[in-house]
Amino acid sequence: MRGFPNAGFWSTGVHFRELSGWIGGPMPLFKRKPFSLLEPPKDLDSKEKVFQIRFTREIFRDYQDYINRLNLYRQRVWSCKISGKSNLTFEEALVSEHHAVSKAQKLPTELMAPVLRMIQYSTLGLYELVEKIYASLQEAVFEGLELYAKQDGLEAACRILKILGSDGTKMYEVGWLLRDKTIISTSVIKGEDLIHRRPPVSRNTLKIFIRDATSQNAPWVIHENLAKRYGIPIEPLNDMMFGEGLQKKGRKRREDGPMGDPKKKMKNDEEHINVPIKYPIDDLLVQPSADDHALLKRPPLATDFRVPKYSVGDLLMVWDFCLSFGRVLNLSPFSLVDLENAICHKESNALLVEIHTAIFHLLIKDEGDYFTILRTKKRKLKVTLVTWAEYLCDFLEMTKTEELTRNIATVRKGYYSLIDTDIKLKILRELVEEAITTSPVREKLSERVDQRQALAATKRESTRKAKDEQNSSIDGLQDDNESVDEQGKGKEEKDKNNISRSKTEGKRHGVQHLETEIEKLSIRSSPLGKDRHYNRYWFFRREGRLFVESADTKEWGYYSTKEELDVLMSSLNVKGIRERALKRQLDKLYSKISNALEKRSKEITHKLLLEEAVLRRSTRVRAQPRDNPSMSFLKYVNKWKDN
Repeated sequence: MRGFPNAGFWSTGVHFRELSGWIGGPMPLFKRKPFSLLEPPKDLDSKEKVFQIRFTREIFRDYQDYINRLNLYRQRVWSCKISGKSNLTFEEALVSEHHAVSKAQKLPTELMAPVLRMIQYSTLGLYELVEKIYASLQEAVFEGLELYAKQDGLEAACRILKILGSDGTKMYEVGWLLRDKTIISTSVIKGEDLIHRRPPVSRNTLKIFIRDATSQNAPWVIHENLAKRYGIPIEPLNDMMFGEGLQKKGRKRREDGPMGDPKKKMKNDEEHINVPIKYPIDDLLVQPSADDHALLKRPPLATDFRVPKYSVGDLLMVWDFCLSFGRVLNLSPFSLVDLENAICHKESNALLVEIHTAIFHLLIKDEGDYFTILRTKKRKLKVTLVTWAEYLCDFLEMTKTEELTRNIATVRKGYYSLIDTDIKLKILRELVEEAITTSPVREKLSERVDQRQALAATKRESTRKAKDEQNSSIDGLQDDNESVDEQGKGKEEKDKNNISRSKTEGKRHGVQHLETEIEKLSIRSSPLGKDRHYNRYWFFRREGRLFVESADTKEWGYYSTKEELDVLMSSLNVKGIRERALKRQLDKLYSKISNALEKRSKEITHKLLLEEAVLRRSTRVRAQPRDNPSMSFLKYVNKWKDN
């Protein structure tokens, strides 16, 4: 018997208690049905030799019974009860369940009770229940939660330390975090300053948690010990969905048969349909209706980025910062496309060198941690296009981030351009995050905040005056028309009214000009809004594309034509809270966004014509690579450089 696979000798005189629980946790399903393990043979002698299956601890006296059982476990007829994966062997299903349980345990302790309450006795299907819980957690706030909040006009990482109440207004004591999660300072902020990017857990984690935490699913019933631990009611509710209790519901099924009384069911359904719903509601709760035929299908997103899709957010952040604070950095503007091409280029190029050098000079001027490191190493405080790589290595050492520091040797050897694209962007993101904390940037932010407030006050006053003059003009027009009919002095009075109207229109143009100036002083780009599934929509005034970021920030795409914008807006369902707010914002900025999209389309057409011309010329004369518009970043010259 020795040497048989998965077999083992087991002495019956020891470890009987270990077999009482057999395998802890959920059991794999056999052909999607529950499966029970065999109980130990009775009257086993302590000296008796038996066969045992390693991963179930089942015991067999007869070798053939043992082999038959083992062969059954090796067949791909098993599925993981928690994740739903099928076509597995028994042992693979066990491993899958172990991994799934580990994921489910990632649910924060603070969320256990509220999530379990939403699960208990719910009659929703799994995916509907996941979406309901996910939507409710989107705005969840609890002590210990790490998220972002507004600090001096910028987004900064923080941790909720305490939830406070002030005259019915939610206030939060937060700790501001460094990259290593160390709290550097604390402050009290309003709830409106919190930035919810995504719920604290993913949909997949919720799905696994629901399956792991429940013993049945029609309705969902959580394990009794789990319910007692978190104070969840274990008695069925008196009223279930649509007012029917569990016992009442079961009794009706027994009396009326599996399908019940069709007439009664139809009557109940009609009553539920006629219950009025007050919109807007959470987007995920909006059900399809007859008037949804007017909604168009959402257009597909373009995803032809040169950088990895998960790095697009870093690309946009770096570009937006460099253009917003170009004067502080002494760095002249460049296009997003030029930055993307420069990042992906496998040779050294002036644009990337100038960006790094400009940020290094800013950090040196601030005399912070980076400045101290340079002084310790006795570096010169003037970074040049030749020595910039040395200063980059110093910065990478300062980050103490393994993913970045392991590239130091490559940079020192002069092979920076060969570093992976996503790592280049992560380095630039680290530089930008460090630059945001410097005094020159914060002073510029403060200055812009003051300017925006002053312009906003002027705009409010101009708007008020324009409305007053418009009302006066309307009243005067009515009086003057009566005067014309009576006295025949029409022409002179009409001229006066036209002058009055011209003045009012001039005031309106003044307000529009103020709006433009306020927008120019925007501190940092913010998303326009979110759609049904929490995807965020971004528009940058210097870039003719409407970007879309997935809820988990891992995927990006964009729309680039006016036609796509129109279809997108026609696909938004205003019955949902998020899509209503997004459509309102798109309506407000429609002219600006559509003009930017059309302008970019024309520029691309012109660029393609130039590339064709270069291609035709290259067949006659050897054209220089720099002549190609897609290589325009190679011609970049920093016109704002401080020499």
